Amino acid sequence: MTRALDLSVYLILDPDLCAAAGMVETAQAAVAGGATAVQLRHKTASTAERVALGQALTAALAGTGAVLIVNDDAEAARAIGADGVHVGQEDMAPAVVRALVGPDMALGLSVESVDAARAVDPSVVDHVGMGPVFATPTKRDHKTPIGFDGLAKVIAAAPVPAVAIGGVKAEHAREVRAAGACGMAVVSAICGQPDPEAAARAVALAWAEAAL
Repeated sequence: MTRALDLSVYLILDPDLCAAAGMVETAQAAVAGGATAVQLRHKTASTAERVALGQALTAALAGTGAVLIVNDDAEAARAIGADGVHVGQEDMAPAVVRALVGPDMALGLSVESVDAARAVDPSVVDHVGMGPVFATPTKRDHKTPIGFDGLAKVIAAAPVPAVAIGGVKAEHAREVRAAGACGMAVVSAICGQPDPEAAARAVALAWAEAAL
């Protein structure tokens, strides 16, 4: 059984940045531009509101091949039938989340240090979000930025694939890929941009070119 997802161009939706265009509409446009994964992150919503939004996203992304991941709400992820759920170090323990969502849903975990990376249990966690690479206003309570050198060290310590997060944009694709990441998680690089589809296409193209 595999729970591996294509997280190469990983859009994390921000309700404030997406307010003008809408979260569902932003996700649709981003996937049309090449986003491979969409994370529903809405800290102030209730579980019921997340479920409703997740169902709308599922309908919008149907047939595209893009996967839907729910941030920090295992109950909502299960109700939606999401492809994955993501939790932070201060959220519910990964083993507890795994017990709630079952064996088939992908589970991601935020990791910010070498020690935390080494502690990841690959029988429970499928991938990790590494960072923050840079300081970012979309997550004000983030830890100290680790930069590209720190990113490479933390990725090397992790027993599962890693996505870089925290202020990364299209122009950072080569450094992120060189550090060993399997993808880039982006927020403001797509959310709130005048043309989310074009913005996502730029990230996807940069990621592909970084492999050459």
